[in-house]
Amino acid sequence: MRVLSSLAAIFAALLLLALIRADLRDWIMLAGPGLAAAIILIFRSYFLDPAEPNDARRWDRLRNPVDNTVLVDGSNVMHWNENKPSLQTLRWVLEELRQRGFNPGVIFDANAGYKLEARYLDDDILARDLGLPEAQVLVVPKGTPADEYLLTIARKLHARVVTNDRFRDWAQQFPEVHEPGFLIRGGARPGHVWLDERARPRQQA
Repeated sequence: MRVLSSLAAIFAALLLLALIRADLRDWIMLAGPGLAAAIILIFRSYFLDPAEPNDARRWDRLRNPVDNTVLVDGSNVMHWNENKPSLQTLRWVLEELRQRGFNPGVIFDANAGYKLEARYLDDDILARDLGLPEAQVLVVPKGTPADEYLLTIARKLHARVVTNDRFRDWAQQFPEVHEPGFLIRGGARPGHVWLDERARPRQQA
């Protein structure tokens, strides 16, 4: 998304220069279509072409021979400290997971940014604020249930899920939510994070 936004800004600047300076009028033929294409791609990425829930390719960097991948339900975990949405709470939990040997990825509902900062926050912004690669953070498309994305990607990666949600509405489609240890529950306070004691990476055979 940042690349598309940068291209749109460059083409807009070129178009403005071409309109102001007569000696640069030929640039209109380049800048005009380029700006239009960038705007269309940005629009499609937000509204028309959301990633399919069964597409876990962007999470390939999470794969590890020790099978230490966990997916964090960001919109749930960010409320673990006194039910107040905070990225700091999520940072505590991510640090605890890393200390236990996990390689975490985070999935958010589309409205997570509004709860945190009263505005939409994209993958790259939340990844930067959490200190994670952008490939390991996903904000699901607007109007799409995050639970389905989370559980589908967890199934494809054979990963467990960090959350206090029980996913009752999805139990028939994803019976693994009832398997012991699949859902890692916990809580957080300043200086202290607690997780299910079974929350340890699986060992290599």
